[in-house]
Amino acid sequence: MGDRVKTFFEVTVKEDLKRTVRNFLKKNGLLTLSVIAVLTGCTLGFMLRGTQLSTQAKIYFSFPGELLMRMLKMLILPLITSSLMSGLSSMESKACCRMGVLTVTYYLWTTFIAVVVGIMLVIIIKPGVGTEMESNRLGGGPVMTSADALLDLIRNMVPSNLIEATFQQYKTDLIPILKVPTRTIQPNFVYVVPDESDPKGRTVYLELTPPPEVLYKTSPGTSQQMNVLGIVIFSATMGLLLGRMGERGAPLINVCQCINECVMKIINAAVWYFPFGIIFLVAGKILDMQDPSTLGRKLGWYGITVLAGLFVHGLILLPLFYFLLTRKNPFTFIRGLLQAMVIALATSSSSATLPITMKCLLENCHVDRQIARFVLPVGATINMDGTALYEAVAAIFIAQVNDYELDFGQLVTISITATAASIGAAGIPQAGLVTMVIVLTSVGLPPDDITLIVAIDWILDRFRTMINVLGDALAAGIIAHLCRKDFPLSGSGKTPHAHNNSHSVDVPMTEIHTHKDCMFEAMGDSEGERHAHTVYYNICQV
Repeated sequence: MGDRVKTFFEVTVKEDLKRTVRNFLKKNGLLTLSVIAVLTGCTLGFMLRGTQLSTQAKIYFSFPGELLMRMLKMLILPLITSSLMSGLSSMESKACCRMGVLTVTYYLWTTFIAVVVGIMLVIIIKPGVGTEMESNRLGGGPVMTSADALLDLIRNMVPSNLIEATFQQYKTDLIPILKVPTRTIQPNFVYVVPDESDPKGRTVYLELTPPPEVLYKTSPGTSQQMNVLGIVIFSATMGLLLGRMGERGAPLINVCQCINECVMKIINAAVWYFPFGIIFLVAGKILDMQDPSTLGRKLGWYGITVLAGLFVHGLILLPLFYFLLTRKNPFTFIRGLLQAMVIALATSSSSATLPITMKCLLENCHVDRQIARFVLPVGATINMDGTALYEAVAAIFIAQVNDYELDFGQLVTISITATAASIGAAGIPQAGLVTMVIVLTSVGLPPDDITLIVAIDWILDRFRTMINVLGDALAAGIIAHLCRKDFPLSGSGKTPHAHNNSHSVDVPMTEIHTHKDCMFEAMGDSEGERHAHTVYYNICQV
């Protein structure tokens, strides 16, 4: 009897364990594979550092990772345009305006809080005091002013060519002009040289030509990056106007909805390639890394300061804001975002992670589709909490290395410019280095000292991208809670167009049975009828 009971319990425990493991892998299999891929990539990269691979061999080795980045970037444009147009077209004007104001206000507030956290930590830890740097400073290069950078940001909001905005953005170029001085009339120096024939000496006039003066002239130019900010503003405007056009705008709305669904299906199929690509993406970056011991000795405290600021902001303040505004457990929400955060860690691009973040919000966190379609693309463009914190810390670190005392007014200037510069930063790897010039020049620090932190930037860039993605997703959860009264039918299974709105699009639906689908014909009549289903198509008269 005892043996039977023992055997029964062993079988029961084994079945329960298998069922638990199977359910866990079913829900979190892709996340587990991604984490294992990151660890495998780190191990493989450090193992191959001693093999002295050639540059060409490193390119070939990193090719699967390059495919992963290209695959993600390919989905950015159709996802942003289709999400914003289809999402905003189905909203009431009042609800859309309220949601937009809340979203932008929350993003600006959290970005400013991140800057303040970074400034407090770098003043307390003082990572740059007593640090000796040996850097090859560039020296004498053109420096863009804060005014030019701000004007470029505004110009990119209104692109002159939409097709051009998909692959490049406006950027002010500084063209050097050499102003050679004319020959001086009066001599610069007069010397009296002793001469045997003349007891008073011989007068020698020495004329020194001054060096040419270098002036920089501003000229319109381009940068080979997608103008995401201009595309977001154009798509949002189109979505709002399509919603007010009624039946006339229905065909384009249907196209956007179909594109959005197709992109999400592509993402669902492509995610299974991500673990394989992550291995080579991470390993390739580690192969290009400088000596870790040298980096730790020179920039160790700086890296610790940045990571501590990201930890405080991302795992304490942002969840606290979520809890205070929604009265829900933030870590339950964050658990559904782990897949997106792992992809952000591997790719270091918030724009490239946007498709995965959208997938996690819709499937795991159950955020309203209309809200996610608006909040995420806007957040991937203007919400850069980690970048703003990093720029503030880096600016004060460079000031400490140069023994430059910053007063309270300069600290306020850094906080404002870091917040503004992070809005203009592109969601691509190491974009913060570009906007760092604005922060440094605002307080009179040498922009060439950016080279002090370039060596460790690629590591910190991955962690601050995780915080950027986390901030976007938590913002979507907060806005969904605050605006839940504006979308009462969104969670009931009805279409977004079911509510009465004078400006919304009410698209007629036509029922079409698919008994004669080619896939069912190949399966046989009986099985085809068993799987037959009804599809509703939009029939729009233009």
